[in-house]
Amino acid sequence: MTHHFDVLPGAEPFISEGGKTGILVSHGFTGTTQSMRPLAEAFANEGYSVYAPRLKGHGTHYEDMETSTYQDWIASVEEAYAWLSERCDKIFVAGLSMGGTLALYMAENHPEIVAISLINAAVEVPDMEGVKELQDVRFLDAIGSDIKKPGITELAYDKTPVASVKEILPFMDLVRKNLSAIHCPTLLFVSPEDHVVPPANSTFIFEHISSEEKDLIEMPDSYHVATLDHDQQRIIDGTLAFFRKYE
Repeated sequence: MTHHFDVLPGAEPFISEGGKTGILVSHGFTGTTQSMRPLAEAFANEGYSVYAPRLKGHGTHYEDMETSTYQDWIASVEEAYAWLSERCDKIFVAGLSMGGTLALYMAENHPEIVAISLINAAVEVPDMEGVKELQDVRFLDAIGSDIKKPGITELAYDKTPVASVKEILPFMDLVRKNLSAIHCPTLLFVSPEDHVVPPANSTFIFEHISSEEKDLIEMPDSYHVATLDHDQQRIIDGTLAFFRKYE
Protein backbone atom coordinates (compact mmCIF):
# COMPACT_ATOMS: atom_id res chain seq x y z
CA MET A 1 0.00 0.00 0.00
CA THR A 2 1.63 3.25 -1.08
CA HIS A 3 0.42 6.50 0.34
CA HIS A 4 0.28 9.63 -1.72
CA PHE A 5 1.78 12.56 0.14
CA ASP A 6 1.12 16.11 -1.00
CA VAL A 7 3.99 18.57 -1.32
CA LEU A 8 4.08 20.89 1.68
CA PRO A 9 3.39 24.58 0.96
CA GLY A 10 6.78 26.24 0.51
CA ALA A 11 8.55 23.00 -0.44
CA GLU A 12 7.84 23.26 -4.17
CA PRO A 13 10.72 23.39 -6.64
CA PHE A 14 11.85 26.87 -7.69
CA ILE A 15 12.34 27.28 -11.44
CA SER A 16 13.11 30.53 -13.23
CA GLU A 17 14.10 30.77 -16.88
CA GLY A 18 16.56 33.62 -17.34
CA GLY A 19 19.73 34.08 -19.33
CA LYS A 20 22.33 31.71 -20.74
CA THR A 21 24.04 31.23 -17.40
CA GLY A 22 22.37 28.79 -15.01
CA ILE A 23 22.56 28.14 -11.30
CA LEU A 24 21.47 24.83 -9.80
CA VAL A 25 20.52 25.22 -6.13
CA SER A 26 20.17 22.23 -3.80
CA HIS A 27 18.63 21.95 -0.34
CA GLY A 28 19.69 19.44 2.27
CA PHE A 29 18.82 16.17 4.01
CA THR A 30 15.25 16.17 5.45
CA GLY A 31 14.93 19.82 4.40
CA THR A 32 13.14 21.57 1.54
CA THR A 33 13.62 24.25 -1.09
CA GLN A 34 12.38 26.75 1.54
CA SER A 35 15.91 26.82 3.01
CA MET A 36 17.36 27.83 -0.38
CA ARG A 37 14.56 29.97 -1.80
CA PRO A 38 16.15 33.28 -0.71
CA LEU A 39 19.27 32.35 -2.72
CA ALA A 40 17.31 31.03 -5.70
CA GLU A 41 15.18 34.19 -5.85
CA ALA A 42 18.21 36.48 -5.52
CA PHE A 43 19.97 34.64 -8.36
CA ALA A 44 16.84 34.78 -10.54
CA ASN A 45 16.54 38.52 -9.86
CA GLU A 46 20.05 38.93 -11.28
CA GLY A 47 18.90 37.33 -14.54
CA TYR A 48 20.29 33.84 -14.10
CA SER A 49 18.33 30.74 -15.07
CA VAL A 50 17.74 29.01 -11.75
CA TYR A 51 16.50 25.56 -10.79
CA ALA A 52 16.15 24.51 -7.16
CA PRO A 53 14.74 20.98 -7.28
CA ARG A 54 12.73 19.32 -4.53
CA LEU A 55 14.78 16.22 -3.74
CA LYS A 56 12.77 13.02 -4.03
CA GLY A 57 11.08 12.04 -0.78
CA HIS A 58 11.53 15.54 0.61
CA GLY A 59 8.98 18.25 1.31
CA THR A 60 6.10 15.80 1.74
CA HIS A 61 6.16 13.39 4.71
CA TYR A 62 9.03 11.56 6.40
CA GLU A 63 7.40 8.24 5.48
CA ASP A 64 7.82 9.30 1.85
CA MET A 65 11.50 10.04 2.43
CA GLU A 66 11.94 6.63 4.07
CA THR A 67 11.54 4.87 0.71
CA SER A 68 13.86 7.14 -1.29
CA THR A 69 17.52 6.34 -2.00
CA TYR A 70 20.57 8.51 -2.46
CA GLN A 71 20.41 7.60 -6.16
CA ASP A 72 16.93 9.21 -6.15
CA TRP A 73 18.39 12.40 -4.68
CA ILE A 74 21.13 12.43 -7.30
CA ALA A 75 18.47 11.89 -10.00
CA SER A 76 16.49 14.90 -8.72
CA VAL A 77 19.57 17.09 -9.12
CA GLU A 78 20.56 15.57 -12.49
CA GLU A 79 17.05 16.35 -13.77
CA ALA A 80 17.47 20.00 -12.78
CA TYR A 81 20.93 20.01 -14.35
CA ALA A 82 19.54 18.61 -17.62
CA TRP A 83 16.88 21.36 -17.69
CA LEU A 84 19.56 24.02 -17.22
CA SER A 85 21.88 22.36 -19.76
CA GLU A 86 19.23 22.71 -22.46
CA ARG A 87 19.03 26.46 -21.88
CA CYS A 88 22.46 27.54 -20.65
CA ASP A 89 26.07 27.72 -21.82
CA LYS A 90 27.48 27.83 -18.31
CA ILE A 91 26.20 26.24 -15.10
CA PHE A 92 27.10 26.91 -11.48
CA VAL A 93 25.94 24.90 -8.45
CA ALA A 94 25.16 26.00 -4.88
CA GLY A 95 24.13 23.66 -2.07
CA LEU A 96 23.45 23.53 1.65
CA SER A 97 24.41 20.55 3.82
CA MET A 98 23.61 17.39 1.77
CA GLY A 99 22.89 19.88 -1.03
CA GLY A 100 26.58 20.69 -0.75
CA THR A 101 27.36 16.98 -0.93
CA LEU A 102 25.24 16.84 -4.10
CA ALA A 103 27.06 19.90 -5.49
CA LEU A 104 30.36 18.10 -4.89
CA TYR A 105 28.99 14.96 -6.54
CA MET A 106 27.93 16.99 -9.58
CA ALA A 107 31.33 18.67 -9.83
CA GLU A 108 33.01 15.25 -9.60
CA ASN A 109 30.86 13.89 -12.42
CA HIS A 110 30.34 16.98 -14.59
CA PRO A 111 33.75 18.63 -15.06
CA GLU A 112 32.03 21.23 -17.25
CA ILE A 113 30.42 22.82 -14.16
CA VAL A 114 32.05 26.24 -13.92
CA ALA A 115 32.18 26.77 -10.15
CA ILE A 116 30.41 25.67 -6.96
CA SER A 117 29.37 27.32 -3.71
CA LEU A 118 29.01 25.10 -0.63
CA ILE A 119 27.25 26.00 2.61
CA ASN A 120 28.09 23.67 5.52
CA ALA A 121 28.56 20.77 3.12
CA ALA A 122 28.67 17.24 4.51
CA VAL A 123 31.10 14.42 3.71
CA GLU A 124 31.33 12.80 7.16
CA VAL A 125 28.92 13.00 10.11
CA PRO A 126 30.22 10.71 12.87
CA ASP A 127 27.03 11.14 14.96
CA MET A 128 25.12 9.33 12.22
CA GLU A 129 27.38 6.29 12.09
CA GLY A 130 25.72 4.59 15.09
CA VAL A 131 22.54 4.19 13.03
CA LYS A 132 24.11 1.22 11.23
CA GLU A 133 23.64 -0.81 14.42
CA LEU A 134 20.00 0.13 14.99
CA GLN A 135 17.37 -2.57 14.70
CA ASP A 136 13.60 -2.09 14.91
CA VAL A 137 13.90 1.71 15.02
CA ARG A 138 12.28 3.50 12.10
CA PHE A 139 12.56 7.17 13.03
CA LEU A 140 14.95 9.41 14.94
CA ASP A 141 14.54 12.98 16.15
CA ALA A 142 14.52 15.86 13.70
CA ILE A 143 17.76 17.48 12.61
CA GLY A 144 16.16 20.52 10.96
CA SER A 145 16.00 24.17 11.97
CA ASP A 146 19.49 24.55 13.49
CA ILE A 147 19.32 28.35 13.24
CA LYS A 148 20.79 31.02 15.54
CA LYS A 149 18.51 33.86 14.42
CA PRO A 150 15.39 34.08 16.63
CA GLY A 151 11.94 33.48 15.17
CA ILE A 152 13.14 31.68 12.03
CA THR A 153 12.06 28.10 11.38
CA GLU A 154 13.25 25.78 8.65
CA LEU A 155 10.57 23.83 6.81
CA ALA A 156 11.91 20.34 7.51
CA TYR A 157 10.74 16.96 8.74
CA ASP A 158 10.03 16.53 12.46
CA LYS A 159 11.48 13.02 12.26
CA THR A 160 14.48 11.52 10.47
CA PRO A 161 14.00 8.06 8.90
CA VAL A 162 16.70 5.57 9.91
CA ALA A 163 16.52 4.16 6.37
CA SER A 164 17.44 7.61 5.02
CA VAL A 165 20.46 7.94 7.31
CA LYS A 166 21.53 4.54 5.95
CA GLU A 167 21.37 6.13 2.47
CA ILE A 168 23.25 9.37 3.20
CA LEU A 169 26.17 7.55 4.85
CA PRO A 170 27.32 5.62 1.74
CA PHE A 171 26.59 8.70 -0.38
CA MET A 172 28.92 10.83 1.75
CA ASP A 173 31.56 8.08 1.55
CA LEU A 174 31.29 8.01 -2.24
CA VAL A 175 31.68 11.78 -2.55
CA ARG A 176 34.45 12.04 0.06
CA LYS A 177 36.60 9.41 -1.66
CA ASN A 178 36.39 11.24 -4.98
CA LEU A 179 37.06 14.85 -3.90
CA SER A 180 40.34 14.97 -5.82
CA ALA A 181 38.29 14.77 -9.04
CA ILE A 182 37.07 18.34 -8.42
CA HIS A 183 39.02 21.02 -10.25
CA CYS A 184 36.50 23.86 -10.56
CA PRO A 185 36.67 27.04 -8.46
CA THR A 186 35.03 26.34 -5.10
CA LEU A 187 33.65 28.66 -2.45
CA LEU A 188 33.03 27.17 0.99
CA PHE A 189 30.94 28.79 3.70
CA VAL A 190 31.26 27.21 7.15
CA SER A 191 29.56 27.85 10.49
CA PRO A 192 32.11 27.26 13.28
CA GLU A 193 29.14 26.39 15.51
CA ASP A 194 27.07 23.83 13.62
CA HIS A 195 24.99 21.29 15.54
CA VAL A 196 24.32 19.02 12.54
CA VAL A 197 27.44 18.83 10.35
CA PRO A 198 30.85 19.19 12.06
CA PRO A 199 32.67 22.29 10.68
CA ALA A 200 35.75 20.10 10.07
CA ASN A 201 33.90 18.83 6.96
CA SER A 202 34.52 22.12 5.18
CA THR A 203 38.23 22.11 6.07
CA PHE A 204 38.51 18.52 4.85
CA ILE A 205 36.79 19.36 1.54
CA PHE A 206 38.96 22.48 1.13
CA GLU A 207 42.13 20.42 1.62
CA HIS A 208 41.14 17.47 -0.60
CA ILE A 209 39.67 19.03 -3.73
CA SER A 210 42.09 19.63 -6.60
CA SER A 211 40.78 23.14 -7.28
CA GLU A 212 43.44 25.81 -7.53
CA GLU A 213 40.94 28.55 -6.83
CA LYS A 214 39.14 28.00 -3.56
CA ASP A 215 38.07 30.11 -0.61
CA LEU A 216 36.83 29.22 2.87
CA ILE A 217 34.62 31.77 4.64
CA GLU A 218 33.64 31.45 8.29
CA MET A 219 30.16 32.45 9.50
CA PRO A 220 30.46 32.87 13.28
CA ASP A 221 26.95 34.34 13.49
CA SER A 222 25.05 31.38 11.97
CA TYR A 223 24.37 27.75 12.78
CA HIS A 224 23.82 24.91 10.30
CA VAL A 225 21.00 26.37 8.18
CA ALA A 226 23.04 29.48 7.45
CA THR A 227 20.94 30.32 4.38
CA LEU A 228 18.06 31.25 6.72
CA ASP A 229 20.31 32.67 9.43
CA HIS A 230 22.17 35.92 10.10
CA ASP A 231 24.59 35.30 7.20
CA GLN A 232 21.93 34.87 4.50
CA GLN A 233 22.81 38.08 2.65
CA ARG A 234 26.52 37.40 3.01
CA ILE A 235 26.08 34.00 1.35
CA ILE A 236 24.02 35.52 -1.48
CA ASP A 237 26.43 38.39 -2.13
CA GLY A 238 29.54 36.24 -1.74
CA THR A 239 28.25 33.53 -4.06
CA LEU A 240 27.17 36.03 -6.74
CA ALA A 241 30.54 37.80 -6.61
CA PHE A 242 32.39 34.48 -6.79
CA PHE A 243 30.34 33.15 -9.71
CA ARG A 244 30.65 36.44 -11.64
CA LYS A 245 34.44 36.03 -11.70
CA TYR A 246 34.02 32.92 -13.87
CA GLU A 247 31.21 33.92 -16.21
